[in-house]
Parts: sequence; structure tokens; C-alpha cells
Amino acid sequence: MKPGDPSAVRELFEQIAPRYDRLNDLLSLGLHRLWKRRAVLWLRPSPGQTLLDLCCGTGDLALLLAARVRPGGRVLGLDAASAPLALAAGRAARQPWLPLEWHQADALATELPSGGADGAVMAYGLRNLADPGAGLRELRRVLRPGGRAAVLDFNRPPSGAVVAGFQRGYLRRVVVPAARVFALEEHYAYLEASLERFPSAVEQENLASAAGFRSVRHRPLAAGLMGLLELVV
Repeated sequence: MKPGDPSAVRELFEQIAPRYDRLNDLLSLGLHRLWKRRAVLWLRPSPGQTLLDLCCGTGDLALLLAARVRPGGRVLGLDAASAPLALAAGRAARQPWLPLEWHQADALATELPSGGADGAVMAYGLRNLADPGAGLRELRRVLRPGGRAAVLDFNRPPSGAVVAGFQRGYLRRVVVPAARVFALEEHYAYLEASLERFPSAVEQENLASAAGFRSVRHRPLAAGLMGLLELVV
């Protein structure tokens, strides 16, 4: 599978959706929930806001945000794949009081109004876009002046760094074998390939600045295995 190929990435997530949450918990030892809460803390959601979850997957972050924008707010989750959205909608149906909407849409061309959102998150989506710079420009476009965004993803450490070797070994010796149990070996082998083309922390900051964000900071998480790009319009 070619990293960044929109149709291939969409099909990958259509296929892994039923096992995605379970594998996330297993492979991160549940730590992905802490990292997502870190993104929410940065966003500072408050009642009445309109917030976006781009590349929302099965809706973890959208559910967290929706609980914080009541009353009067709303959260819109967008994803290019339909299977994760169906799971997200099922989860939301168990909490019908949460102000949530779901739409199938491309994060590179959301068709949302310019400046209509107070904040946005994107977890493990930027790396999968055909053009991460264009994704950041679209993210900037849909946010109002002063809006905040949190982009959570794997970090790409320098090739010679110890953490880079650990990350590569973990993906090959833990992630892929675990995915093999669910007949998803090929799907999770894609992770390492996608990281090879993913912009580094500094490159992400440069892309975000070029996209028009006035405040940009990439914060390493999990000893540099993960990263949180904190942005303000």
C-alpha cells in the first residue's frame, strides 16, 4: 500500500474499523487515551463552542469534546471512511444528550464554511493525508481568528536517535505481530511506511506557519514517540 494514497488509506480504515479501538488499547497499553486528553486540554473546550474532529475515526475525541461544549455547543466529526463513522454514531447513540454530528468528508476539502469553528482536533490523521501541508491549510481555513487546534500523531524522530530505533523495533516486533492475530498484519505494517514520509516536528511547525497559524508549537509526547502540534489562528 502506498502511503498517502487517498483511496487506499480510506479502504484500510474501512477494513480495520471493527478492531481499531481494541488494537489501540492493546498496542498503546491504553496510553492513547491520555494523549488524546492532552489534546483536549490544549484545545480548552467550553460551553457554546463549535468544535471539529477531523479524521475522527470511531469518535474518541469527538465524544470527549461534546461533553465539554454543553450547553449550546456542537461537535462535528468528519472522516473519509464510512465504517469508522458508523461505529462512532453507534457510540454516540448511547449518549444521545451529547451535541454530536457525523459527516463523511475529506480532511483536505471539508466543504465547511471558512472561519466557522472555534477549535479542532485531528488524531492520527495528518500522517495519512496525501498532502499534510494542504491538510493544515484546510484546518486553518475552517477556524475563526483566535481558534485553537491540536494535531496528535506519531512523532518522526531523527533517524539516528535512540527513540527512532525503539519506535522502529516496536512497530516491527510488537505492532505487526499483534495485528497478525486479527489478520491485519499488512494494514499495520503500513504504519512504518507512513512514518517515513511524515514531516518531522520542525517540518510540521514550518508547514503550520506557512498555512497561516500565528502560534505554532510541536510538543513531544511519550519520550518522543508521539507528538502534539499545538496551533492558534
